[in-house]
Amino acid sequence: MFQEFKISDLEQFPTELEALLNRQREIINHITASDETSYEKVLKPLQDLDEELGLFFTPLSHLNSVMNSAETQKAYEASIPLLSKFSSEMAQNTALFNKIEQIEAEDEEAKTVVAHDIRDFVLSGVNLPEKEKKRMEEISLQLSELSNDFSQNLLDATNDYELIIEDPKDVEGIPESDLEAAREETDGKTVYKFTLQIPSYLAYMTYGPNRAYRKEISKAYITRAPENAEVIDQILALKQEKAKLLGFENYAHYVLETRDANRQEDVIGFLNDLAEAALPQAKNELEELKAFAKKVDNITDLAAYDMAYYSEKMKKEKFDFDDTMTKPYFEQNRVLEGLLDIVSELFDVTFKPADVPTWHECVKPFDIFEEGELSGRIYFDLEARKEKRGGAWMNDWETHYVDSKGKKHLASAFVVCNFSPSTKESPSLLRHDDVVTLFHEMGHAIHHLFGKCHERSVSGINGVAWDVVEFPSQFLENFAYEAAILKRFGFHHRTKEPISDTLLAKIKETKNFQAALGILRQVEFSLFDFKLHQDLYQGEEVQALLDSIRETTSLLKVPEYNKFQHGFAHIFAGGYAAGYYSYKWAEVLSADAFFSCLHEETGLDKEAAKGYKAFILANGGAKEMSDLYQEWLGRKADVKSLTKLYEIA
Repeated sequence: MFQEFKISDLEQFPTELEALLNRQREIINHITASDETSYEKVLKPLQDLDEELGLFFTPLSHLNSVMNSAETQKAYEASIPLLSKFSSEMAQNTALFNKIEQIEAEDEEAKTVVAHDIRDFVLSGVNLPEKEKKRMEEISLQLSELSNDFSQNLLDATNDYELIIEDPKDVEGIPESDLEAAREETDGKTVYKFTLQIPSYLAYMTYGPNRAYRKEISKAYITRAPENAEVIDQILALKQEKAKLLGFENYAHYVLETRDANRQEDVIGFLNDLAEAALPQAKNELEELKAFAKKVDNITDLAAYDMAYYSEKMKKEKFDFDDTMTKPYFEQNRVLEGLLDIVSELFDVTFKPADVPTWHECVKPFDIFEEGELSGRIYFDLEARKEKRGGAWMNDWETHYVDSKGKKHLASAFVVCNFSPSTKESPSLLRHDDVVTLFHEMGHAIHHLFGKCHERSVSGINGVAWDVVEFPSQFLENFAYEAAILKRFGFHHRTKEPISDTLLAKIKETKNFQAALGILRQVEFSLFDFKLHQDLYQGEEVQALLDSIRETTSLLKVPEYNKFQHGFAHIFAGGYAAGYYSYKWAEVLSADAFFSCLHEETGLDKEAAKGYKAFILANGGAKEMSDLYQEWLGRKADVKSLTKLYEIA
């Protein structure tokens, strides 16, 4: 029923991929040359080929992210040009395009598939003269190689740095579980090693008492991978060239063709309005922090590398609360179990551990059942390790759909995080932020896994507009602050005592601590990304653009050596180019939906959850998200829900 996760021979992988692509070429040529113009005989089998290719290639791209090695890199780098060439050929197949244009689909889902296919053909240059088509092909290949270079440079730079601390007083106040991860024995003495991997980096930035060390590790983090400056220039030039070839004024304009947002000015206006709404409160938040740092340590020149440290200290004093108080209550296995219970209860499904091959011993696979029937599979890979790229993400693998032979396929997905690993002395304990992250990625996963469409191209997360794809993830993450939800799994890992109402109240109370500063930061990233793709910026112009945006969004002076863009993997290696605004755009939907579904006693209203599953999750990309939303709640989402969520006046 499901694929087995395995790659038998990394060395042979590119050769096997090429053989698969050649087989697919033959089938595509056969379909193209035939007289068939029915949906069943053309687009059904083509979607089967998409699925087959995804099933074969996803394990390698996944492995390259979670078990990165010289072997995975070699196989991946050799595969990228093959895939790029294949997808360019597909995109430039005029005869196939002409055939698809003639298809008259009966069914609503199929009509969407046809419309999306025609749109995507046009956007990939099918109507261009031969010379330009060739150039489009070259651009696609170069872009996929450059984004891989960007990622690899960043991973190498992250793994290249370590800060060794010998004096115990320089690690005072750091939570024991983080210290344990940092502790090493060298020449018979104990030292503490901090790296640029997120759990380690954040531990020192948030709790590290030595200001000089905070500055050093922060500088190492924001100056990573200087060679990415050149990669960025090449990526931007190619994206601009691609957009111009297709008749768009810039890459941002091109991107909006497949988005929920219609016009560039709508996006910029939305972000500026958000910044304006947050600015007065953000200024107050910063003044309060500056006064606190002066009072506590006589700091008169608060710097960016002080923000997390003094914010955590101030939060502790103001609310008598910090992350270390809740961490013992959020043991990874228990949190995961609790999350699965909640999802089971709300959406009428059951999770059962699956005894299947995985890529690492800490991976936990589960089979999902609906009304007693197998309906999906999910793999959780939650702990940080050297071979895994930073961050958290959901990766879809198999898709729920009915193939050209009438056989039903079930969906599967991977949820990947970078939580503190378990050690001999202590299990993996999560910060509350980590709990939120897990809920967020699970929101993405169920969007894919609970898809009920019979057409692959619009099932699960397929075909969903990029700027609303974050809606289901943000929606679920909002519930990770609700006491009724956290009570389910908040038990002390040693004493087993339940988390207290006082602590639960503090989690809720501190949720919007410095919320306006957080919004400004997100707006800064979003405006930088969007404006960067509205024109061609090269060399120093990239930094100059970021500096000009920071005049409004950054209330603290940013050091000149800060090269944030060299690590902005979301837009240069992760598909978010001219799309980072999506996080906030989708959050209007998720905030509005959250207030519609909130239940005082249980956290999430069961009846509302049923509607959310039936209208939003089940329909994937079969309809525009705004239409599905209207069908579900009978109205549009209200923008004011966003400022309400953050308690911004």
